[in-house]
Amino acid sequence: MSQWKITLPMDANKDGKVDEKTVAELKTYHHPDFFYLNENGRLVFAAPNKATTTANSSNTRSELRQMIRGTNTRIGTHDPRNNFAVEARKGSDKFGAVGGKLNATLRVDHVALNAGEPEAKAAYSVVVGQIHATKLKSTSSGFGYGNEPIKIYFKKQPGHQSGVVFWNYERNLAKDDPDRNDLSVPVFGGNWETKEDPGENGIKLGEEFSYEINVHRNTMYLTFHNERLGTVVQSRSLVRGADDKDNPYAYGGDALYFKAGVYNQCSTKSGGGNWYAACAGTGDWEVDKANGDYAQATFSRIELSESTPPPEG
Repeated sequence: MSQWKITLPMDANKDGKVDEKTVAELKTYHHPDFFYLNENGRLVFAAPNKATTTANSSNTRSELRQMIRGTNTRIGTHDPRNNFAVEARKGSDKFGAVGGKLNATLRVDHVALNAGEPEAKAAYSVVVGQIHATKLKSTSSGFGYGNEPIKIYFKKQPGHQSGVVFWNYERNLAKDDPDRNDLSVPVFGGNWETKEDPGENGIKLGEEFSYEINVHRNTMYLTFHNERLGTVVQSRSLVRGADDKDNPYAYGGDALYFKAGVYNQCSTKSGGGNWYAACAGTGDWEVDKANGDYAQATFSRIELSESTPPPEG
């Protein structure tokens, strides 16, 4: 936990903002409902559908944010020295790191059950790992939109035997650009457009899987593993647009950071589209947990390290 802070789905001090715990505080911090070690020493993250959220999201989270600076708070959160960049970025040597690697092993224990708009692609899903770009006031450079080159999802629809694991790449465009959409890539069982039960091809609730996000030089190398389904290896350039609608330089001019934990995608907000599933929630944790209106995952590994070259061949 020496390079992470956490955002929690609560406002305990009643200041109108979502609670966070710094790197220094996180060394001894736990919350009995949302962030704790279970009886096996594994780290549990939970987030109800309805709770305090960050300013730019309608989704709750119990989620770690990479802090390369550690406890050196003289370095600002958005300072290049607290984030990483791809090698090709101008001034990449001024960043806290060039690239980096996140390894995680986890099981998803629960996804929210009650969606008022179940056709919304984000319904019944949770994000368990991501890379985020820093949001800047000025985007005149063509970067700083605060988008995500990867969000790793688990989604399980009610009544299905198992869920799907997939990842989304967000085209790196301005928020009001109609082409700023997520491109969804299947890993185990399908992606967020899959409607049929993946059965034995998917991942069950409580079934362990792992992911590795290795940003080396200018490419994001991905490795997913499950003991039953095997290993899936994928990659994507972070300096070349994913298609002709994307930013032509992808995320090549951004400041980036890893996130891990539970980012509940079952927003209580309505409005349709991909994101607003109108999920049930009262804001009372005990009631919402009993009703299944929350997301939870248990991690046995979360590890940051330097990037490494991909295996040859």
